[in-house]
This record gives sequence, C-alpha cells and structure tokens, in this order.
Amino acid sequence: MSLPSPVPRVEYEIDLPPLSDGPLERELPLATRLWQQGWLRKGLILLLLALAWELAARYQGNDLLLPSFLQTARAFADGVASGELLEKVVISLSVLLKGYLLGIVLAFALTTLAVSTQLGRDLLSTLTAMFNPLPAIALLPLALLWFGLGEGSLIFVLVHSVLWALALNTYAGFLGVAESQRMAGRNYGLRGLRFVALILIPAALPSILSGLKVGWAFAWRTLIAAELVFGASSGQGGLGWYIFQNRNELYTDKVFAGLAVVILIGLLVENLVFSLIERATVKRWGMQR
Repeated sequence: MSLPSPVPRVEYEIDLPPLSDGPLERELPLATRLWQQGWLRKGLILLLLALAWELAARYQGNDLLLPSFLQTARAFADGVASGELLEKVVISLSVLLKGYLLGIVLAFALTTLAVSTQLGRDLLSTLTAMFNPLPAIALLPLALLWFGLGEGSLIFVLVHSVLWALALNTYAGFLGVAESQRMAGRNYGLRGLRFVALILIPAALPSILSGLKVGWAFAWRTLIAAELVFGASSGQGGLGWYIFQNRNELYTDKVFAGLAVVILIGLLVENLVFSLIERATVKRWGMQR
C-alpha cells in the first residue's frame, strides 16, 4: 500500500515593524551596573562577614575568647603603625617565595622529564603516589633534624607543599593537549625543551595556573603552621610566630589581627596576582571564560 503524499506547508511571511530612529542600546540602571562589578560584590560579602563577626562578639561578651571586629581592626592598625606586623609579613613572604619558586622549578623539571621519557612518567607517578598524600607539616621534625633551625627547614617543607600539586596539575594539562597541536609543533621541528616551552605549556596553561593556585595555598598555610613550631622552638619567625607569641600573652585581638593579615594576603594574591595573569593569558586567548 502506497503512503499518502505529504501535504505541502503553506508559506507565510510576518511583517515586522520598521526600526525606530532611536538609539539601539539601552542604558542599564545604576544598581545593575554596580552589581556587575566583581570587586563590589566581594566587598559586600566581606562587609556582611565583618558585621556578623561584630554581632557574634558582642553577643558572646568575652574579649579573651572572641574580640570584636573593631578591636581586631585597632590591633591591626597598631601593628601596622608600629611596623611589627609589616616586619613579620616581609619575613614570611621572603621565605615563602624562595620555597615556592624552588618548588615550581622542580615541578616543571619532573613534568618535562615525564612527557619526554617512559622512565620519567614512571618516576613522576611513583613519587606523587608516595609523597602527595603526606602532609608537609609531618616532615617538619625531619627537616629540623636535617637542616636545623633556620630557613632551610622551612624551605624544605614549602617545596614539598608546592611540588606534587603543581606537578600533577601540569602533567594532567600536558596530557590534555590536542594531538593536532602536538603535530603542529613537530612539523616546525620542535623537540625537547623547546617543544614543552612553546607548545605544551601554552596549551596546558589553565591546568598549570590551577596547580600554581593550589600550590600557593598549600605553601602559605604550611608556612604559617611551621612558623608556629619554629616560634615555640627558637623564638623567631614571621606571622606564625607573631600569632603564637600573642596567644601565649593572651592578646587575642593581636592573634586575630595576625590571622586577618594571613587572610588578606591570600585574597590579594588570588584577586590581583593570579587574576592578572589569567586576564593576560588564558582569558585573553579564549581558553577560559
């Protein structure tokens, strides 16, 4: 039995009104334009947190256990005015940068070896499986035994904090590079370090930046925790020692001021340094929204 032929669809047109002579763009309300500013939204979140902190401290009513936001702000201002807080920040950041940069160099050396040879891949997978689950602070007793009380021990645990997280993210990014990009690099005669630097690193930059962020966070909190131990051992250190010393002397407002500095540095690095790098690279290249 033959199927019935389809009924032809009746074509039709819709007459649209002509465009007006007015402006095509529409100006957004001031409130909408302000809400689109990321710094304003984040500032509002911080303001609400500070308000909740102040209300909780006043409800609790014990300055020794929980100083108010205003008391902490005064302690912070006094520490900055006296130069004590700034001195501790410089000490901590100088040690952090040394360990962070050394960890980056070692991570890129491991991942370059891993993408070049089978032995390098086996070495990277074995070492990360062994040492990545190991907390960096757990290595501090060994670091004190090997390097003594000084920067050497701190740098050792900082390198451990940065190395494995960055190596894993970088290697995962290298594996995710498209084969077409790899072939383009080989067609241009790129081999070895030039192939890694000119093809793999730009293509895997989102994963590398993610690893740098994770490594930074691990290193920063490891440094503060290690300085607490160093403060108890040798009476020296940066922000960790500042927090430890004021906790012993029951200056809780100064303890919170030291913690606030740790948080502020983390916010500045995340929203200025890494955000600037992302805007200049992966977002500009269309690799990230």
